[in-house]
Amino acid sequence: MGEPAGIGAEISAKAWHRLRESGPSFFFIGDPRSLRDAPVVVIESPEQAAEAFQAGLPVLPLPLPAAPQPGRPDPANAGAVIAAIETAVRLCLEGRAAGVVTNPIQKSVLTSAGFRHPGHTEFLGELAGRGVPPVMLLACPGLRVVPVTVHAALAEAIRSLTTELIIEHGRIVAEALRQDFGIARPRIVVAGLNPHAGEAGTMGREDIEIVAPAIAALRQAGIEARGPLPADTLFTPRARASYDCALCMYHDQALIPVKTLDMDGGVNVTLGLRIVRTSPDHGTALDIAGSGQADPGSLIAALHLAADIALSRSRNVRP
Repeated sequence: MGEPAGIGAEISAKAWHRLRESGPSFFFIGDPRSLRDAPVVVIESPEQAAEAFQAGLPVLPLPLPAAPQPGRPDPANAGAVIAAIETAVRLCLEGRAAGVVTNPIQKSVLTSAGFRHPGHTEFLGELAGRGVPPVMLLACPGLRVVPVTVHAALAEAIRSLTTELIIEHGRIVAEALRQDFGIARPRIVVAGLNPHAGEAGTMGREDIEIVAPAIAALRQAGIEARGPLPADTLFTPRARASYDCALCMYHDQALIPVKTLDMDGGVNVTLGLRIVRTSPDHGTALDIAGSGQADPGSLIAALHLAADIALSRSRNVRP
């Protein structure tokens, strides 16, 4: 359900209206009372969801302690938000659901209630990790990007960037492109950290000393990787046609091109988990919650991509 005071319930209802005939079918984990824009079918187990889907939005009930007020998060509901995530992960680990699609959470509210993770990704890594760090991939039609450093100040991101970290992300991305996206020979490009990828060391030596050795190691491991390439030309239409995923050095280097290309259709995917997890690539939108203005496009894209990844995984045996 995500943050109950945000747009999660609204876009879930709108997504059901758009997908009720075509699918993929899904069910909502949360308080049925929060869904005012779609008929609701309360279910007792995930196994009932597919049959109920055309009649109404299936809801696995998880009551909220406090009635949600649009735009006004209540810390009293933080425990239920966390429980919804835990329930979804457990159902996937048990094989009773194909994937988790998370509506946006309000991290500040959860933190005030004792939530100790920077966000969904890190929490999901603890619940369903497979011994590697969870990796955030952002996707929209025509582009996939992965930030090597994520939720950190830019100065801290640069300090924390290492050759080993880039290699680790490159390996996880290459495996996911094969297993989850069905790409037999993934092509990965690596963005330079500095302007012009350092311009042979005249604008910083990080690309020579940190980034280039990681690319060499990935190539030695049989992964088609090239770079470091200047980020200012990496996302043109011609450039995007030459690779399957761009490995970026920090948060905004990756997210700005995705959100510029398709703000309403971008999807957040967590790699390195035992389960499938996607999410809309936007926040809780507290400023428009309850107004009926929320666009469900990114959630719908996330539902479709989760279904596609689940199907791809079912066709592959993970090493």
